[in-house]
Amino acid sequence: MDQVRSADPAKQIPVVIKKYANRRLYNTDTSSYITLEHLAVMTRQGRDFQVFDAKTGEDITHNVLTQIVMDGENGGQTMLPVPFLRQLIAMYGDSMQSMVPHYLEASMAAFAKNQAQFRDSVAGAFGGAAFKPFETLAKQNMAMFQAAADMLTGRAALVKSEPAKAETGELDALKAQMVTLQAQLEKLSKV
Repeated sequence: MDQVRSADPAKQIPVVIKKYANRRLYNTDTSSYITLEHLAVMTRQGRDFQVFDAKTGEDITHNVLTQIVMDGENGGQTMLPVPFLRQLIAMYGDSMQSMVPHYLEASMAAFAKNQAQFRDSVAGAFGGAAFKPFETLAKQNMAMFQAAADMLTGRAALVKSEPAKAETGELDALKAQMVTLQAQLEKLSKV
């Protein structure tokens, strides 16, 4: 298995995981024993893997992924609402059962696409210039902290009246930028 793994998840060679009778999982890629939580992390990272029963060679990936979901649901991280679970159970044995996996897969793909678009929109709204008011505020806070530290240590800062006027102008500009940012946030929340 000396094949190079691609950075593109769609072109990756799945990592082979062996599950032994003692329920231990062995990652053949890293030559180490792992847990279901490791597999959950690999899944979140987009890393493909297949789990095989070490004795029979049977592909048990579906069962292991189901176990990860069950552990997540039992661990207080419930994502599957009771009505959904009831509907899913009711579909077993139904004539439409064969269509459910394809429908769920397409629905999750659409959800992931929408989530990525939302992240891009939020990043665009908060990128670059939108953080400028916070940067200015942070600089002002640091200046006030430095002045307070100077007073406490006996190195009193020199106070000039003209910088105070400049700070007032900066404060007015900061307030205007905050109003603009608030309007952008309200617009995003309506989307």
